[in-house]
Amino acid sequence: MKKTILFLLFLISLSAKAQIGEHRNDLAIGVNGGYVLGNVGFTPTVPQKMHGGLTGGFTVRYTSEKYFKSICAIVGEVNIAQMGWKEDILNVNDEPVINSVTGVAEEYERQLTYIQVPLMARLGWGRERKGFQAFFQLGPQVGMFLSDKKKSNFDYASRNVGDRVGALRDAVMDTLAIQRKFDYGITAGLGLEYSHPKVGHFLVEARYYYGLGDIYANSKSDYFARSNNSGIYIKLTYLWDVLKN
Repeated sequence: MKKTILFLLFLISLSAKAQIGEHRNDLAIGVNGGYVLGNVGFTPTVPQKMHGGLTGGFTVRYTSEKYFKSICAIVGEVNIAQMGWKEDILNVNDEPVINSVTGVAEEYERQLTYIQVPLMARLGWGRERKGFQAFFQLGPQVGMFLSDKKKSNFDYASRNVGDRVGALRDAVMDTLAIQRKFDYGITAGLGLEYSHPKVGHFLVEARYYYGLGDIYANSKSDYFARSNNSGIYIKLTYLWDVLKN
């Protein structure tokens, strides 16, 4: 987290020294949307598949300078994102656990909805006004938990406890409410942008988020020592210019 903040301060300091590069004063705003594959890093380990959810929100970008061939900008977003995890319920042979009532493999997932606010330093290479530009962006992200949705294909009272590996762990995890509502971490992305002076900017990006906080308490008396969010985002963004050199 400290390294990310230092990196942001470094880029901002570059922006303040307009005589070093070519000054820009461009402001663009827009909307974004996409898909997120999330999971939670539990300790003790919980076998999981990726949880799929939607994400979308608003984007603001301020471009301050072209430093040599790098186009420097700051990007901020306010998004709603469906995070969470999908448990892979297995027996000692690493096979799916079959529910004795339904006769099908047991499935359980938790969808955690957050409002997320990333603030990223952005470096781009390529065309600014018309054409393609590759970019990389990195920065801190904070989030606030909004809601929790549980989904399973079995009744909790009739779950197959006997065949499960980690039945006690599952009993804790399946019923425990989210204890820590504030989330924070680091996010980074790579993408491609197409710009046209009359139409605007179209962006496609692959982004990764790694949470540094936990969703559950992690003292010695608590069950989980670690429970951090992470996610892979595929995002589409459309921006239009508000201010332009």
